Amino acid sequence: MEKKRLLQNSKNKNQETKEINILQKPQDLKAILGNQSWKILTTISEKEMYPLEIARRLNIHEQKVYYHIRKMEKAGAITIQYEENKKGATAKYYKTTATAFGIELPVNQQQQQQGKSIQNNYYTPNIPEKLQKFFQEFLNNETLNGKIIVGSPQPHGPFKTSARDGHYAAHLTLFMGQFAKIPNDFAVKLDVDVKAEKEEKNSLILVGGPGTNLLTQEINKHLPIKFIMHPSEQGYLFGGLTSEKTGRKYTSDSAGIIAKITNPWNKDKHIIVIAGNKAVGTKACVLALTNFWEKTLQPFNADKNTFAVVIQGFDLDGDGKVDAIEVYE
Repeated sequence: MEKKRLLQNSKNKNQETKEINILQKPQDLKAILGNQSWKILTTISEKEMYPLEIARRLNIHEQKVYYHIRKMEKAGAITIQYEENKKGATAKYYKTTATAFGIELPVNQQQQQQGKSIQNNYYTPNIPEKLQKFFQEFLNNETLNGKIIVGSPQPHGPFKTSARDGHYAAHLTLFMGQFAKIPNDFAVKLDVDVKAEKEEKNSLILVGGPGTNLLTQEINKHLPIKFIMHPSEQGYLFGGLTSEKTGRKYTSDSAGIIAKITNPWNKDKHIIVIAGNKAVGTKACVLALTNFWEKTLQPFNADKNTFAVVIQGFDLDGDGKVDAIEVYE
């Protein structure tokens, strides 16, 4: 039985999700839709119970309960939650495997082709296709498959800087939680830990500019829109961003880039860069990919290996905080 996430809009217009088990065989559907099977299923959905307890609750013969339980367990609709010794015998407590069950009808060939364009056939109609395709290499069976790298808050690197934009990754991860489950391993890492743990060959999402994120600094030479880094006696001086395509320069503190490229250390993986000239620029880029993703990803083409846009943040309501963006290039 395949598990998926059911996305629904609540009354207050917030999106809520619940886990749903997809029934894939006719006999699985038959196993839970009989009158007595349904009564048993709804009863143990509220509280785990052992067969004799179920029989007493529903006033049916214990052997009938065992019969239906075997069918539903085989179908994957219920499972043993725990076992307990009762009067010298082992009582098995059963519980439903999900709070919702569903079926999926066969899709047409065009839809199948769309599904195959997403890694591991992951496709959720509730999440727009362009957004899924942008993150497709970072998803494996609906689970985040990659690492989000932020700059260390401690002085580090050749500039001895302390990152002030790492916390913006929290907004990004909340946004991605709409379509990506949390992985078993910790998803967010500091730039200083990446090389020690040999993480640079994974799919990476880099948050923060080259002054605070060492991975962004290393990947800068591979970007179509680069951070200008002038060598000096102190190391490097930053001069904003420059585009290989147009030759334009972007020097505003609230400017930054969102880019997606093939990982130069592993051609089978990808890297997304979300970085600003300053911390406020990184914030503008995070907002662009979360609050304003439709505008930001409008020029994105999944068939091309490289994507890059310049983001310019603006403070429209005059409260000193970036609340709007423009997309250039």
